[in-house]
Amino acid sequence: MNGQAWLLLLEGAWATLWISSIAIALGVVIGLGIALLRMARIPFVEQALVLYVSLARATPLVTLVLFIFLSAPTFGLAMDRNTAAILALTLNTAAFNAEVWRTAFISFSREQKEAALACGMTNGVFFRRIMLPQMITSSLPGLVNEMSFLIKSSPAIAVIGIVDLTRVTNRISAVTYEPLPPILAAALLYMLIIGVLLKVQAIAEKKANRLAM
Repeated sequence: MNGQAWLLLLEGAWATLWISSIAIALGVVIGLGIALLRMARIPFVEQALVLYVSLARATPLVTLVLFIFLSAPTFGLAMDRNTAAILALTLNTAAFNAEVWRTAFISFSREQKEAALACGMTNGVFFRRIMLPQMITSSLPGLVNEMSFLIKSSPAIAVIGIVDLTRVTNRISAVTYEPLPPILAAALLYMLIIGVLLKVQAIAEKKANRLAM
């Protein structure tokens, strides 16, 4: 491959990276919010969230991307390809993240909460200083696994015309008639992205462990 091919691959990798990063950041926060609302057991709200989580987890990502992009004009929403892709990825990953967070909630020790409240600590302070740091530590592996899966599933956004890393690979293969070199190059770039993500996980775990002490 020549320099132009590598430049195209890097541009595709950047598209994959920034779209996935925004969806991951939103998905983690929204997933936590969904888990909190579900644990609050608010009538009707809990049932609606259970339905959303079930549908989002069961719907293929490529179908969700197409549905959002094609149905947006029907509801009078002006949505470009990038926005539709971010929304679809966010809705997908938030549902999975919500289950990771909910598992952390369920497995959290009740004795710690009872002891904190007995010492006069408010629910808000207890959640922020004691519960959340421990939940982050226990949830990180599951959250990072979901992040990695989302990045590897992101080629689904190419169905609406976004030139991501996988789509660039296909274009180069179609022009050069040599599919193996761009595929290997794309695999290397995906590995680098996931490798950076795992490194960030290790750093975050150390910081979370310090907060939990």
